[in-house]
Amino acid sequence: MSNADKPAPLSTTTDYQIGQDNIQPFGLDIHNLVFPVSAVCIVVFVALTLVFQEQAGTFFNELRPWLTTQLDWFFVGSINFFILFCLYVAFSKTGRVRIGGPDAKPEFSYPGWLAMLFSAGIGIGLMFFGVLEPVTHMLNPPLGISPDAPEAARLGIAAATFHWGMSAWAVYAVVGLALAYFSFNHGLPLTLRSAFFPLLGDRVWGFTGHVIDILAVFATIFGLATSLGYGAEQIAAGLNELFEISPSNIVKVVLIIGITMIAIGSCVAGLDSGVKRLSEINMVMAVGLLLFVLFSGPTLELLSKFIIGLGDYLMYSFPLSNPVGREDTGFYHGWTTFYWAWWIAWSPFVGMFIARISKGRTVREFIVCVLIVPTLFCLLWMTVFGGAAIEQMAGGYDGVREAVNNWQPEVVLYRLLAELPMSFIVSFISLLLIVIFFVTSSDSGSLVIDTITAGGILNPPLPQRIFWCSFEGLVAIALLLGGGLGSLQAATVSTGFPFCIVLLLMCLSLYKGLRHERV
Repeated sequence: MSNADKPAPLSTTTDYQIGQDNIQPFGLDIHNLVFPVSAVCIVVFVALTLVFQEQAGTFFNELRPWLTTQLDWFFVGSINFFILFCLYVAFSKTGRVRIGGPDAKPEFSYPGWLAMLFSAGIGIGLMFFGVLEPVTHMLNPPLGISPDAPEAARLGIAAATFHWGMSAWAVYAVVGLALAYFSFNHGLPLTLRSAFFPLLGDRVWGFTGHVIDILAVFATIFGLATSLGYGAEQIAAGLNELFEISPSNIVKVVLIIGITMIAIGSCVAGLDSGVKRLSEINMVMAVGLLLFVLFSGPTLELLSKFIIGLGDYLMYSFPLSNPVGREDTGFYHGWTTFYWAWWIAWSPFVGMFIARISKGRTVREFIVCVLIVPTLFCLLWMTVFGGAAIEQMAGGYDGVREAVNNWQPEVVLYRLLAELPMSFIVSFISLLLIVIFFVTSSDSGSLVIDTITAGGILNPPLPQRIFWCSFEGLVAIALLLGGGLGSLQAATVSTGFPFCIVLLLMCLSLYKGLRHERV
C-alpha cells in the first residue's frame, strides 16, 4: 500500500475508501503477499496430507493431546480475560460509541441480524453437540461429581452451555467489535491488520500486517474445516440411519464436494441474496425443530430445566473456568481446552462476519447482544435436546446412552429423534437443516477469507470467492482422510494457539482506540 493510500491517524475520522465499488467482478485483487502465501501454503498442506494420509493421521492424533495438555492454562486464562474485557468495554463510557459514527443506522433488522449471528457462529455445532454434550457430561461429570449424584444431569446441561455460551461469544465479540470499529469508524480496511493500527501504526501495511492476516486465514480455514468435518460426519450418519447408505469415506468426500458446490453458488450470490436468505431459512427451521422437540417431550419439565439451568450455568461457570489444579483432566483437556482453541481459530471468520453486519449498533448493544442472546439460545437448545434425551434415558430408552457409550457422536441426534412422533420426517428435516448450516458456514467463511486476502474490500472478486470456497472443502476432505475428526481437532488447536496471542494484543489495541472517543 502506497503512502497516498494509507489511512489518516486514528485520532480523526477519515474518508478513506476501501474501494469495493471499483472491483471488477471477474478480475483479481491479490493483496500483497497475503493471498499468494496463504493460497500456496493451503495447497501444499492439502497435497501433502492427501499423499501421506497415514503419516498425517499419526502426526495429528499425537499433536492434539500434547497441545491440550501443555497449553490448557493459557487457553482457559485467555478466555476468562476476554469475558472480563468485553464486560468492561460494554459498561464503561465507551459503550455509548456507535459503530459507524453517531448518525449510523443499522443495515439489518434485529431478526435478520440475530439469524446471521446464529448461523455463522453455532449452526453445525449445535446440531452435532446439542444432544451429545449434555448426555456425555451427565454420564461422565466434571468437577469430581459422581454420575449417580442427583446434580449430574443438571451439571451435564450447564457444562455443555459453558462451552457454547458466553465464553465462546466473548472471543467473537472481541474480534467483531475491533474490526467493525476500526473499519466503520475510522475508514480502515475490513481486515485483521487494521485492528492493530493503534499499536503498530503504518507497520500494519507491511510485513507485520501480512503475518497477522496470514495467521487469520490459517486459523479461519482450519477452524471452519473442523465444523465442515463434523457436518459431513453427521450428514453421512443421517443417510445411514434413514436410507441405510454406508457412511464410508467416499460418501463423506462426495457430500463435502456436493455441498461445497452449493456453497459456491450461495457465495457468488453475495451477502444479501445468498448468506442472509439461507441464514433466515436456517433460523426458522432450527427454531421449528427446537419447538417440535420441546412440545413432543415433557414440555413443562424441559421449561423448568431451562429456568434452573440458567442458575446452574452461572454457578458452575466459575469452577469450570478454573485454569489450575484440575483433577477432571478428561473434561478439561478433551473438551474445554479444545473448545477454547476452536473458538479462537473460528474468531476471524465469525468476528469479521459479525462486523460486516453490525454497522449502526452501539458498542454496548453489540456486546450485550453478541454475548447474552446467543448464550440464552444455546442454553435453551442444550436444555431441550439434552434434557429430552436425559428424560428418555430416565424412562428406559437406551438408544442415546448406547451411542454415547460406544462413542458414535454423529448418530446421537438421530437416536433421540427416533423416539419422537414422525421420527423419519423429523430426522430428514434435521438432515436438511445440517446441510443448509453446512452451506452457510462454508459460503460465509469463504467471503471472510476472501475479504482478508483481498485487503479488506467488502466485495472481493468472484474467482477468489470460488477459490477459497473450494479449498475449504478440500482442507476438510484432506483432514478427514488424514486421520478423521482427530486430525480436524488437532489442526484447530495448533492454529488457535498463535492466534490467541494475536487476540490478546488486539484487546490492547482496541482499548487504545476506544479511549480516545468522545462520548
